[in-house]
Amino acid sequence: MPTYTIPKVKDSLEVRATTIFNDKEMSFKEIRQKCLEKKVLFRDTQFPASAKSLFPRRKPHVNFDWKRPKEIVKDPRFIADGATRTDIQQGELGDCWLLAAIASLTLNTKLLQKVVPPGQEFDDKYAGIFVFQFWKEGTWVEVVVDDFLPTFNGRLVFVHSTDRTEFWSALLEKAYAKLAGSYESLKGGSTSEAMEDFSGGLVETYKTQKAPPNFQSIIQNAVRKEAMLACCIDVRKRQCVEEATEQGLITGHAYSVTGMEEVKVKGQTVTLMRMRNPWGRIEWKGAWSDKSDEWKNVSNAEMKRLDQVDKNDGEFWMSFEDFKTEFSRVEICNIGPEGMDDDDEGYWALTEHESRWVPGSTAGGCRNFARTFWTNPQFHLILSKEDEDPDDKTPGCSFIIALYQMKTRRRARHRNKTIGFSIYELPEKIQSYKGQLPKAFFARHRSSKRSSFINMREICQRFKLKPGHYVIIPSTYKPSIEGRFLLRVFTEKGNPSSDMIEEIGADIPEDPTIPIKKLEEEEDEKFKKTFLQLAGEGQYISATKLRFILNKIAEKDESVKCSFSTFTCRSMVGG
Repeated sequence: MPTYTIPKVKDSLEVRATTIFNDKEMSFKEIRQKCLEKKVLFRDTQFPASAKSLFPRRKPHVNFDWKRPKEIVKDPRFIADGATRTDIQQGELGDCWLLAAIASLTLNTKLLQKVVPPGQEFDDKYAGIFVFQFWKEGTWVEVVVDDFLPTFNGRLVFVHSTDRTEFWSALLEKAYAKLAGSYESLKGGSTSEAMEDFSGGLVETYKTQKAPPNFQSIIQNAVRKEAMLACCIDVRKRQCVEEATEQGLITGHAYSVTGMEEVKVKGQTVTLMRMRNPWGRIEWKGAWSDKSDEWKNVSNAEMKRLDQVDKNDGEFWMSFEDFKTEFSRVEICNIGPEGMDDDDEGYWALTEHESRWVPGSTAGGCRNFARTFWTNPQFHLILSKEDEDPDDKTPGCSFIIALYQMKTRRRARHRNKTIGFSIYELPEKIQSYKGQLPKAFFARHRSSKRSSFINMREICQRFKLKPGHYVIIPSTYKPSIEGRFLLRVFTEKGNPSSDMIEEIGADIPEDPTIPIKKLEEEEDEKFKKTFLQLAGEGQYISATKLRFILNKIAEKDESVKCSFSTFTCRSMVGG
């Protein structure tokens, strides 16, 4: 490998780098080439080597020295002997959630090379600049950084490799900090969001104590499809954050799931989970831990296959049953086609659509607001092929819906809105209808499925429904709230009809011959008929009979959350 000496220059090249929103002023390759031509090293003025990039809201307790890798070690490497899950160790920043996501990322070579582009080294093309890619709001964005890293007493302060000469993980953390605004912004983040930013995948969250019967099958399929997995033990009392349990697990701490295997023990099959603690130390002490007696019943060949070693490196095995009992929450980031090899079978197929909620037009709020709910954007979903999972006895089509709220560009500060979605089945007679479903449709039909409404960046949930046509209604909880969103649906690859999702045109004139137009008229006629039957020719009705009519209507309209009392009806009829 050719050597390259840092040019002795007075000043580094300060140019405006490619920004996190795909600013095309100068790309990574253009900046690097300009630096090489001028024989200077890149200095990132957008994310400077100063306290501003570290802790903008508070002053650190110590003074950090920003150094380039060649000032830290003699022969730095970007990646030494491949990027693996055991490379990374957590530093002084509380970002175990990020390390859990990075460890999962290293298990998918294709995805890793997208986030951490190859061909970057401290060789003859070294110019003090490195590039990374992250998924943001539906597209991949390029983030460039210089290689100044915060140190104390000559050592890296934050994420670092077990090999002191390797710097890919430290620079990846710096690029992600730039994306977030500062290193401080990485303290106490979300593993699910990091996994999504590294993959563009859809993240499901399961509470282990409320997991579905086929939970083990779901995880096995996720591992087979190279999904990214993380888990944690929820903390009930604040004083218990990051405390070790009797069995050696850390509460309120993110772990990555790095494998799932089956072993034969005395004629029985045991499912094992391979876990990693981002600290690189402190491991599980229970059954199937490094020193447990269970390994005495496993052959050397099996142990070699499982890469089982007795080493305090933060990685350990445990049974699936213990995994489900000990951990509170599991997050599965399902990877789409971008993260899979072309010859892989059975991975997810992705369809997506970007739209917006506009006050006074398409911001109708949730189902509680029956008068405006129907004005929300509507999306037609077709499910045609049932699952072929032998472990899941429930027939139907599995799919995952994710509703991602995007930042409003004209607002500098963004607060997550409370969002969610509902799914309605379309009756056969109106499946070909292309117009906006009117208010009367939702008055007559209950939702087949619906999500929770939460003020998170993304709401994601797995469902199973019978084959058919459906309408997805994404909305904010309250009406008249402006917002942009990305709706994504994962369905099983190989479906002959290519499961689809498309937005229903709200501006398409309604055809009076379409059956849907008759819904409101039918409702009116039924009400009039019932009224005349009870009221008679004089059209006089008692409070008791009016109560009967109104409560019958309320039973059919899920937007009505109450029943009518005789007292209320008496006040209506005046007696």
